[in-house]
Amino acid sequence: MMSTEFLLTSLVVVLIPGTGVIYTISNGVFLGWRASIAAAVGCTAGIIPHLLASILGLSAILHMSALAFQSIKFAGAAYLMYLAWGMWRDTGALQFDSSCANMGYRKIITRGFLINILNPKLSIFFLAFLPLFISPDAASATMQMAVLSIIFMAMTLGVFILYGLSANGVRKHVVNSPKIIVRMQRAFATIFAALGAKLVLTD
Repeated sequence: MMSTEFLLTSLVVVLIPGTGVIYTISNGVFLGWRASIAAAVGCTAGIIPHLLASILGLSAILHMSALAFQSIKFAGAAYLMYLAWGMWRDTGALQFDSSCANMGYRKIITRGFLINILNPKLSIFFLAFLPLFISPDAASATMQMAVLSIIFMAMTLGVFILYGLSANGVRKHVVNSPKIIVRMQRAFATIFAALGAKLVLTD
């Protein structure tokens, strides 16, 4: 049975601004609400492998293998640095061509997916997080973890979309000011770089 503790804890976890939130917000500000939804979908999809790893116990193996963990962590940090460099380099030149919107949305989703899938700490987090809410009387712990995972993903998607739509609300105040666009792009680039550095430097 679903516990209030799980729902409240999950909501707090999802609401905490992280890489996925920053990515979704940046797309909402610069590219519009559709792009922010695409980003939210991509980031949510990126946690599926981590949830599956937790359910199947693979994250325990990842936790024990320092080399595997470090390899994925450095790959994730490198990708965040790549995004930061791309956003800094393209400052003031962001355009979203509606004639190739489908290709643009696919790219946004893919980037969001990669941002989360290349963070090995998510697997460790879910391995520690989900079992806390498994009922000892559950007929199948695996099935209950799967249900909790689906609910967590739904909450993540919903909250990220709200973040993106809120960011899109200030879009009209940004698009007509090249100076604001430059400053915001550089701010987001700096945040991505800082998150990448944090991923490398923290244990």
